[in-house]
Order: sequence, then structure tokens, then C-alpha cells
Amino acid sequence: MGQENKSTTDFILLGLFSDSQHPGFLVAIVLMILMVAITGNSVLALLIWGDAHLHTPMYFLLSQLSFMDLTLISTTVPKMAADFFSGHRGISRTGCGVQIFLYLMLGVAECVLLTLMAFDHYLAICSPLRYPVFMTSSVCVQMAASSWAGGVLASLMHTIYAMHFSTCGSRKIHHLYCEVMALLKLSCEDTSTYEKVILASGIVFLLIPFGLILTSYTLIFLAILHMSSREGKKKALATYFSHLGVVSLYFGPAMIIYMSPGSSLSPEVDQHLFVFDAIITPALNPLIYSLRNKEVVGALKKVLGRMLMVKQERS
Repeated sequence: MGQENKSTTDFILLGLFSDSQHPGFLVAIVLMILMVAITGNSVLALLIWGDAHLHTPMYFLLSQLSFMDLTLISTTVPKMAADFFSGHRGISRTGCGVQIFLYLMLGVAECVLLTLMAFDHYLAICSPLRYPVFMTSSVCVQMAASSWAGGVLASLMHTIYAMHFSTCGSRKIHHLYCEVMALLKLSCEDTSTYEKVILASGIVFLLIPFGLILTSYTLIFLAILHMSSREGKKKALATYFSHLGVVSLYFGPAMIIYMSPGSSLSPEVDQHLFVFDAIITPALNPLIYSLRNKEVVGALKKVLGRMLMVKQERS
């Protein structure tokens, strides 16, 4: 790679497909997923903010999820693509800390938000009469604020702790971004205490929220089974399994990455699991949660109809 300026390069990111025989093709696929995620989440957020019919607690929380996913995938993939095409894979220690902070902040915030969204779904289906009482505008704002606050506080703690470790020997990070577990493998210090902190954080922000989500979805599933309409039950079950699937796709890999003892995962396995959390899930969320929803599709048709009318008037 040649000599790099030490002031701007403290680590070298090897990227996602460093050992692949066709890295260009794989990077192109990731960029396509990036475009799907950007388009889907941007359209969804704009529709929710612009259509008064979608100003409900559920859609407000979905707009927050879209913004988190949009920022999450933009934190890692553009840098990876720029490194691949430029051949410059260096990153400063400050840049590394910024990447860790942003990714962990958004990751933790999304874990909290998905848990609160599961509670929202539970109330809407299992206690529809009490739903308007509990899910007020102020409660929704508090939910969103608590998600962001939890993400910022947890991420700040981990970023400061992780970045204070000194590194010796190789500066090559076997990852597409400065990921905490990959960075710890470069440290020449004893990181066992900090790995226990990561495990504890995994229990608080991953295991417990996922358990709460499963509890909510179990109660929702039982409520769906008691529906009298066969057609309504079929649609509800399809939505239920798609939601549960995408939530499991997000929490499952994260729990394996951050709750495995002693950073035991190989770099290849760690990166493959990371793809689900940071690349695939942000693209799937708008498709699974909302773009299949009649209200969202209706709002999208209205916008497209207005655009078509304006175009016809101008022509």
C-alpha cells in the first residue's frame, strides 16, 4: 500500500472482502443494498412526516427506526466502498473512535427502540381500548428520546474504554470498520475485564430486550389465534412472522458477536454476522415494517399521483 502519513493513518481496515476472488462484484452488491436501504428508509420517513394520516404512535416510532437504519448503514458502507475503490484503507485513531461511537450509539438505540415498538404492537393488538390512553404523543416522544439517550450513554462509555487500550504489532483491523471486538484483538494489554463489561452490556441491551420482544410477540401470537376472521388471521400471522424474522435477524448476530467468550469468533465469522446487522437489516426494515402496509402504500400513491398531475400540468 506504500508509505502512509502517520498523522492520518493509525489503523488499516482490511475491508469486508479482502480474501475474496471477486471483491468488486461483492462490493457492487453491497452498494445496491445500500441504495435500497437509503431509498426505502428515506421514502418511509418522508411519507410519515408529510402525511397527516400517518401521524400515529406506530408510524412515529417507525420514522425513528428509519432514521436510525439510514444513519447506521451510512456509517460503515460508504467508507468501505471509498477504501475499496481508492486503495487507501487507512484510518486515524480519532476516525476509528468516531466510527465506534456512531455504530454503537445507533445499534443500542435501535435495540431499545425495537423493544418499545414490540410493546406498542402488543398494546395495539392485545389491549386496543387502553392503547390511546397509554400511547400518547408525549409517551412516544419519551420512547424515542430514551432510545437515543440510551444509545449515546452506552456508546460513549464503550468508546472511551475501548480507545484507551494501546496497540502493538499489527495495525491491521480485520473488518470493514473499526469494530470494538476486532480492535481488541490488536491490543497488547489484558482486555479480559473489558470483555466482561461487553458481556454485561450484551445482557442489558441485547438479551433482556430480545426476551421482552419474544414475550410481547408470544402474547400477540396468542391474540391472533383467537381472531374470528380467517382472512384477518392469515394476514396478521404473515405480518407477525415477518416482523419476528427481521427482529431475530438483527438481535441474533449481535448476541453472537458481543456475547461470545473471549473474542473467540474468527474475523471472517465476525464480519459475516456483522453484515446482517449493519447492511441487510437496514434494507429489510422499511420493506417488512411499512412498505407492505396499506396506509403507507396509500400515502405513497397519493404522492405519486400529485407528482404525475404536476407533470401533466407543466407539459
